[in-house]
Amino acid sequence: MSKDNVLKKEFAKNDVNRLRNLVQGKYGEKTQQGVGFNKKEEFRNEGDVWEEDGRKWTIKNGIKQNITKFDKAKKAHVMPIFCPNCKKPMKKTFDKDYYNIHKKCFDCVIDFEHDLRKAGLFEEYEKNIQNAEIDGFIRDFKSHVEESLTQDNSSYVTEAGDVENWVGGLNRERVLEALDKTITHLEKMKK
Repeated sequence: MSKDNVLKKEFAKNDVNRLRNLVQGKYGEKTQQGVGFNKKEEFRNEGDVWEEDGRKWTIKNGIKQNITKFDKAKKAHVMPIFCPNCKKPMKKTFDKDYYNIHKKCFDCVIDFEHDLRKAGLFEEYEKNIQNAEIDGFIRDFKSHVEESLTQDNSSYVTEAGDVENWVGGLNRERVLEALDKTITHLEKMKK
């Protein structure tokens, strides 16, 4: 027997115990003792809200769930399977679009608008929708122009990666004058 085959390693006590357990058929036996502590287990009920590890948690339908700041946005974006108004499945092509606007299915919106037409109130309803849309556009346009005025555009990076320095900039008075004219024009479009 050559000297290369000689085992030059000493076995640790837990290695010997593990091997002894395997030979005896005790596959799940422990070979060393662990030291630690058990966290006190708290039992929570449905709807409880608590903070743990810097996060908020709750129990919904028996499942522990994380509460995030995006929960309201997720809830507003997700369309339910059944219409909240008529309880029918929302599976038609336009149901998602109409749910995002009216929070009910396409058929319920059609029925609602039909009832408004019968009562003679549809023109007022249509006018309110169009005016609200114009007001939203005005608000968005104002914020876009104000944001553009605060940006510094004294230099520009070309597609080649060269930096060009520009002289001049926006004429603030002209921009604000054009903004006022545009808003006046949009206000005239209201019914």
